[in-house]
Amino acid sequence: MNYESCLKEKKIKITRGRVVILNIIYNSLQPITADFIYETSVDQGNNIDLSTVYRSLELFASKDIVDKFDLGDGKYNYKIKEYKHKHKIECSCCHKKVEIDCPMIPIEELIKNKTGFVLLEHELNMKAVCQDCLKKISENNEK
Repeated sequence: MNYESCLKEKKIKITRGRVVILNIIYNSLQPITADFIYETSVDQGNNIDLSTVYRSLELFASKDIVDKFDLGDGKYNYKIKEYKHKHKIECSCCHKKVEIDCPMIPIEELIKNKTGFVLLEHELNMKAVCQDCLKKISENNEK
């Protein structure tokens, strides 16, 4: 990942600390805490204040660079925001397709809070009837 171009694209000033923070998050296999990011940066020989980590994470979350997950008790985990994938809903009658944003994000957070598990992937199958077909079905039933 090219952190400088990511920051530039989001109109965020490029600093060594922000690049270090993004690198740590990007190279993590799972969501991580601000404390973990701070400790890792210190272990790597970087001189970054914990307050800088928190401010940067809030900025990154507000600019859609990272996802912020509430763990309760005012604690959060962070991970690089992945491009949101979409799901398709297809009408069972006319086969019209509509694309929607993935509705799993709140469910992923709920699962994490309840079980401690972090979802790595999921499949979602939805069956539906569009409004036009539903109207036709309703009209046919009235006759």
